[in-house]
Amino acid sequence: MTDNIHSHDHPESDHVREGGFTLWFTGLSGSGKSTVAHLVGPELDRRGLIVEYLDGDSVRRHLSKGLGFSKEDRDTNIERIGWVASRLTRLGGAVICAVISPYEETRAKARALVEEFGPFVEVFVRASVAECARRDVNGLYAKAFAGVDDPYEEPSSPELVLDTEATEPEEAAALVLAKLEELGLVATEVAA
Repeated sequence: MTDNIHSHDHPESDHVREGGFTLWFTGLSGSGKSTVAHLVGPELDRRGLIVEYLDGDSVRRHLSKGLGFSKEDRDTNIERIGWVASRLTRLGGAVICAVISPYEETRAKARALVEEFGPFVEVFVRASVAECARRDVNGLYAKAFAGVDDPYEEPSSPELVLDTEATEPEEAAALVLAKLEELGLVATEVAA
């Protein structure tokens, strides 16, 4: 079927709008990735950045519709998200990705795509399997406990680790913003 698809090289502008970056939240389902991401995003918007979310569940409904959960399909999903994030970063966007992205190798590919155009900030959102199962809204843990499971490879060197069992979501979001300030990606907030 793909034999009839021929890619065309299109003339692409060499221009990159400065200031773009990708904030990549990774962790187990239920760890709090989307919760923290949706607290960080409005603050980035308030500070004048153009914010775009690439949330795992939303991407699966639109960009990756039809993909399953085999390792190959999960890799394809993450590579698609990484490619889209790289394009938005190139255009100066603050891209917030909240995706399980269970494999170190595939996250490294997403990082390489993005870093062609701007910084990639990996945030490992840590919570125990027991806590994630308690928070489970997608029914993934019931399937895993029934024998359908897949490993999650913790990041070896993320820019930030958030323990959402020990940190409230608002505090976790403040830590993310502080890290972005430290990296020079957003202006330091001045108290009024």
